[in-house]
Amino acid sequence: MPQFKLKIIIALFFLGIVSAVAQTKVSGYVLDEDKQPVSFANVLFKGSTQGTITDENGKFYLESGETWSTLVVSFLGYETLTIPLGKKVNYELNFVLKEEASTLGQVLIVTGKQSKKDNPAIDILRKIWENKRSNGLKQFKQYKYDKYEKVEFDLNTIDSSLIKSKLFRGMEFVFDEVDTSNVTGKTYLPMFINEAVSTVYGDNEFQKVKEDLKGNKNSGFSDNQIIIDFVDDLYTDFSVYDNYLKFFDKSFVSPISKTGINTYNYVLSDSAFIDNKWCYNIIYYPRRKNELTFKGDFWVADSTYAIKEINMQASKSANINWVKDIYIEQEFDVLNDSVFLVKRDYMMSDFSFSKKEKARGVYGKRTTLYNNYVFDVEKDKKFYDVEVYNYDKDVYDRDDAFWAENRLESLNKDEQGVYKMLDTLKTVKKFKRLYNLGSILTSGYIEFNSLPLDYGPIFSSFGFNEVEGLRLRAGGRTYFGKNDIWRLEGYAAYGFKDDKVKYGISGKWLVDKKSRLIISGGNRRDVEQIGASLTTSTDVLGRSLASSSVVGTSTNDKLTSINLSSLAVEAEPWRNVIVRLDGNYRTLESASPTFSLDYNTPTGIQSEIQQFESALSVSYFPKRKMTGFGVERSVANDNFATLFAQITRGDKAIFDGDFNYTKLQFSYIQPWQVGGIGRLTTTVEAGKTFGEVPLGLLSVIPGNQSYFSIYNTFSQLDFYEFVSDTYTSVHFEHNFNGRLFSRIPFLRKLNWREIVSFRGVWGEISDENIALNTTGLPNSIPLVAPSTKPYYEYSVGVGNIFKVFRLDFNFRGNYLNEVNYPNARKFGITGSFGFNF
Repeated sequence: MPQFKLKIIIALFFLGIVSAVAQTKVSGYVLDEDKQPVSFANVLFKGSTQGTITDENGKFYLESGETWSTLVVSFLGYETLTIPLGKKVNYELNFVLKEEASTLGQVLIVTGKQSKKDNPAIDILRKIWENKRSNGLKQFKQYKYDKYEKVEFDLNTIDSSLIKSKLFRGMEFVFDEVDTSNVTGKTYLPMFINEAVSTVYGDNEFQKVKEDLKGNKNSGFSDNQIIIDFVDDLYTDFSVYDNYLKFFDKSFVSPISKTGINTYNYVLSDSAFIDNKWCYNIIYYPRRKNELTFKGDFWVADSTYAIKEINMQASKSANINWVKDIYIEQEFDVLNDSVFLVKRDYMMSDFSFSKKEKARGVYGKRTTLYNNYVFDVEKDKKFYDVEVYNYDKDVYDRDDAFWAENRLESLNKDEQGVYKMLDTLKTVKKFKRLYNLGSILTSGYIEFNSLPLDYGPIFSSFGFNEVEGLRLRAGGRTYFGKNDIWRLEGYAAYGFKDDKVKYGISGKWLVDKKSRLIISGGNRRDVEQIGASLTTSTDVLGRSLASSSVVGTSTNDKLTSINLSSLAVEAEPWRNVIVRLDGNYRTLESASPTFSLDYNTPTGIQSEIQQFESALSVSYFPKRKMTGFGVERSVANDNFATLFAQITRGDKAIFDGDFNYTKLQFSYIQPWQVGGIGRLTTTVEAGKTFGEVPLGLLSVIPGNQSYFSIYNTFSQLDFYEFVSDTYTSVHFEHNFNGRLFSRIPFLRKLNWREIVSFRGVWGEISDENIALNTTGLPNSIPLVAPSTKPYYEYSVGVGNIFKVFRLDFNFRGNYLNEVNYPNARKFGITGSFGFNF
């Protein structure tokens, strides 16, 4: 899992640690005459369109802001049950449905494949498919609309034991804001709220979208934006007409899609006028368990066959971690009597360590409202490419009059109370301590309130390798705020085995916010594993896991002492296009007596490399979303491609360098959501070095001697097993997200996920470079490239073991029995740890 998501999960559960009252509430179970639960039964208030559907266990909760006196329960093949409600609040009721007399003696399939014949719901569904292109924003060339978004997090399942716990001693006043969810019926305590108003512009011909933020208001947490980004990334905008809907990095089958007919059962339940439109009500529910599906219902207009309202609740058995419930509502408005556009979008998730009913968790809610649609007003393409980078303090300091005018939905009583409650809570010393602890866990830095300094990252404090032995590291950074225009970072480290002190220091300054012109530089003296990746990192403080893994498959002594000085300037002239110019001077020599970087010179054998390099690189991240306006920003999503191209020139004429050469490099990383069968990530890299260079400047095919699964390395290669000056590599990894295991009965409940990978590389090395590096000394590395045939390996993996582990079983495809590879590792097991949805 990306570090961003790990931080978010910790932040959400930290928030968990730390109204208008509905008129009618009903909860209970629907059973058959054998006391077995009736899944996906329809429950609604009589005379209304307000209803719900029972879950796999026959359980339901229904709430309305109006007073209703009668409840109706129905399901295919059973007699409809009409129940009078004696009071406004009715909990834990049990309803028993009797089989209809006309169906006695017949076999009625309701959980398997449903017949498409004589089913009016399927006929209506086909009409929806025929007309879906004439509904929504896609039928217009350009569009513009106002958007109001509200993000909220609540601690749920509030009970007396929590209220009386030591954790909240001295903070009991927060429970004055406890309310009840109208979706689940659980009590909850609002802990965070953020509101945003913006204007959205789009062009379907250019495939461009731009959002202009007008106002932002939050409940007082200074680092709230990382939580908002997390919600926006998980609750991405979607169209119910699409075949698959992406949530939590998973592709759910849409109940409106053509693929839905093979995944869901459909029942025509009712018809009624909604906003003067005659609409049909269709209930849907999944045929099989453990698949990424929903249950719910939708209302569809009888003339345009456009969706008017839809409710979707994820199946309890869906293969998602840390999420107990997902509930989605969408309402559509009618434009010009024919075009249906989304008016209100509501999504709620229950984040919890356990899926047990009584497990405490955190509600994450996002409510989005849309208004003032304008169409076919053309704007220049440059309008969409220019990003507004300047931090406008006024946007985050709007007065009450602004919010009263621009809120498209008024705050209810408990939401209004959040602002006041949290203002008081932040003055409590105990809460301050808890909040500071949460900040340390999410950022990895310890903040000093009296100084603009942070200590960390704390997770890099310890390491181990063959050269340094036990390694201790202490570091820090300046931090005035998340939008700092300059930042200094540094560290010092000590190895107990080599008895040497290492250090690194760097600084960066945002000179121009509009073009994001940044000047940076630094110096590092340390030990590192050269060749941990094919594409050279530009991070002067960078350090590879390969240099500090505690245990490995073989001796990790091929380490290099590096003294690197760097100066760089970069800019972002167009959105997500970064142009960077680097100047680096480095000194390289072996850090171990058992490893040699020696090379031949006219005067003898030389052990040290002194080299100046200049590099020009261009990076492009289409569809990347960023947060912040300072010299450092955060990435808000992970579904974008990465393209990188660089030309590097080594020059002997500058700072008395040792070699002249030119190196070209290119890489392309692309994640793909492959319908309902998971997520594929592909990487292609290529490079070539022109000129004669020693081993320290060649392209080492990245091996992996650790027991960690490291993407874009070769798990069955040792370090320096292949070295090249020309290379092309590919890496394909596909995660089926449990699609296959869910079809196997004895594996279904484990929620494991299948991963397959293929990695291959072709390369060559010139005779001149081989001669330059062949010294005949005992510890010299024989230079071999996979030139006669590409090297490849493959792996099959099982992820989501105990929700946090992944094991990969790696197989070496070739170069097994040749003379040069007597110790080739044919098979190996690697693993990784992470929080994944």
